[in-house]
Amino acid sequence: MENQKHKYLLLDRRIVETKCGVKLELGNVQKDEANPLFGEDKPWEVRFDNLYPNVIYDRDEKLYKCWYSPFIVSSPEENTPVEKRKTIKFTEAGLYPREMAVCYAISENGIEWIKPDIGIYEFKGSTENNIVYRLRTGANEDGVHGAGVFKDERDPDASRRYKMFFVNAQQIMSVSFSADGIHWSDPILCENIQAIGDTHNNALWDSECEKYIGITRLWNTENHDKHIRLVGHTESRDFINWTKAKIVFDGDNPDKQIYSMPVFRYAGLYLGLISILDDKKDLVYCELAYSKDTITWNRICPGQELIPLGKRTSYDCGCIYAASNPICVDDEIRIYYAGSNGRHTDWRNGSFCLARLRKDGFAGYKADSNGTITTKPVKCSSEHLAISADVSEGGSIAILISDEKENVIQTSETIISDASDKTVMRIGKFNGQMIRLRFELNRAKLYSFSFIG
Repeated sequence: MENQKHKYLLLDRRIVETKCGVKLELGNVQKDEANPLFGEDKPWEVRFDNLYPNVIYDRDEKLYKCWYSPFIVSSPEENTPVEKRKTIKFTEAGLYPREMAVCYAISENGIEWIKPDIGIYEFKGSTENNIVYRLRTGANEDGVHGAGVFKDERDPDASRRYKMFFVNAQQIMSVSFSADGIHWSDPILCENIQAIGDTHNNALWDSECEKYIGITRLWNTENHDKHIRLVGHTESRDFINWTKAKIVFDGDNPDKQIYSMPVFRYAGLYLGLISILDDKKDLVYCELAYSKDTITWNRICPGQELIPLGKRTSYDCGCIYAASNPICVDDEIRIYYAGSNGRHTDWRNGSFCLARLRKDGFAGYKADSNGTITTKPVKCSSEHLAISADVSEGGSIAILISDEKENVIQTSETIISDASDKTVMRIGKFNGQMIRLRFELNRAKLYSFSFIG
């Protein structure tokens, strides 16, 4: 995900000084017409469950790559014929043995996906499958759980180019390395983390503190009536030696717990795609959060779905788990996700899906008629001011720049159409100075502003 140091997302409350007649709203997500992009169509894809997908666009190979984690062994599905599932509860079907593995898929356009025969791991007598990581322990629940995978361009060691962050069957956080994302090293145990990690574990390099950040799961077990899922945070300088995980995010309602949270860098912030488990309805949906440092998190429009659940009986009506690493393509953001057509603890079929957002469109301030947003003083750092915004027919945006004494020193022409990083003012004469920006919105929604040039 791009790192734009001179872009400011309006969803960051630290940048807004005053506002009037505007309301912060989540972006308008559009699910792809081709959804679901792929489903449980291989003999070893017994149950996609939460899938925990990780997607990158490899610019070197001009290829979309996805690592996902199905159960390749799942006792309920294998021992309960489809026709009997209406009379037997999933939770009473005998969950074990189960085994989760990591599988691999590729695409040239991000829509049509191929599951290549890798030929590494045997499944029921054949290596003609796309399994790229499998751990056998002989326990009731084998495997590698909730693997987060990313390509680390900054590591000079080519054998560590791809990194995996996961928990093993003994609930010990672990890592693995790969030169190609396909052939992986033996697991390295990271016992110092001390996290159960039964979620989508994900990791990334933090260029601000020059450390790897790991996001995992901790549990609050003090209330024995309902154990509470918590977001854990751990750090490492070498991806092997990690700190003990600490709680950084616990939601605000034990009936709506944070199940997983893939984290990524965007425009100088860290954004989290939260999967919220509605414990009473047994449904999972996606919300949005942000942080300046991966430690202190703020929810954006709590209770509102960024990726909404589908209509009843649809492919994603029961659970949605966002993938890590949204992809920027031209003027849109692609958020891949796992969807399923059943409740969290019920029979369900899973699939791999795609949702789209306009550029910078995670959330923005909207004015139905006339509204204003005034920023705190910011340093002008380039020649031009650009914005990303949606303007309804007949709507408009005007911008006033003031100095630190709040004297208006420049005004823009009226903007009457949608903009994605569109240059709207030449402001080079203020380069290096502290300025305030006042946005006057009429039937418009503003997502970001940038200093570019």
